[in-house]
Amino acid sequence: MKLTERVFLVGSGKLGFSISNEFDCHVYLIDGGSELALIDAGVGLEVERILANVSADGFDPLDIGKVLLTHVHSDHAGGAAALKQETGAAVAIHEAEAALLESADEDAIGLRIARADGYYPDDYHMAPCRPDIVLSDGQEVSVGDLSISVVHFPGHSKGAVCYAVSVGGTKHLFSGDTVFLNGEIGLLNCVGSSLEDYRANVGRLTGLGIDVLLPGHLSVVLSRGQRHLDMAAENLRRLMPPPNAF
Repeated sequence: MKLTERVFLVGSGKLGFSISNEFDCHVYLIDGGSELALIDAGVGLEVERILANVSADGFDPLDIGKVLLTHVHSDHAGGAAALKQETGAAVAIHEAEAALLESADEDAIGLRIARADGYYPDDYHMAPCRPDIVLSDGQEVSVGDLSISVVHFPGHSKGAVCYAVSVGGTKHLFSGDTVFLNGEIGLLNCVGSSLEDYRANVGRLTGLGIDVLLPGHLSVVLSRGQRHLDMAAENLRRLMPPPNAF
């Protein structure tokens, strides 16, 4: 599903457009010309559906050179091991969660409590995956002729990142579960998720000039994306807890 000139939606579950496994987050394909990249990996239960969508959009899955994870939660990172095996892509995650991706510690990544609450099947376990690229804040990652900036934004989880890229002068932000439509945030009641962290990093949302906001679930924003980030920043400065997407 083509969203913008070089960005496609190739995975999405019941909290989105239902084009892959129901437990998947949004999985985005970036066309870098000589190289493709995925933003997030889905839950890992039916990665063949994600790869079929890549093919349906006219691309060869074997051209996927990188899988860039926004954070370690299972709906975003559970498919990393399988996608790595199927495509040979290098898997990237922020340094704060690299060890968690490799261990798939169910308590540390919030999987045990999420499964108990019905967010995943009772028999689901995330496949561990050794990261190939360990990211830090401000790092630039190349995908073909595109340069993607890593913006570390702890709040939803300790290693949560957003990815910023300009395509033909249009600024895109892949926000994972950090910020959603209308400035809602992704605060959870589990280890690593922190309103204090959100508040400490609120300034990172402003002044980015984002046109296209592409979150990990729910609606995408194809124009005037910055106003949704500004709404989140304003909500985080108020006394009462900000609106939450979950």
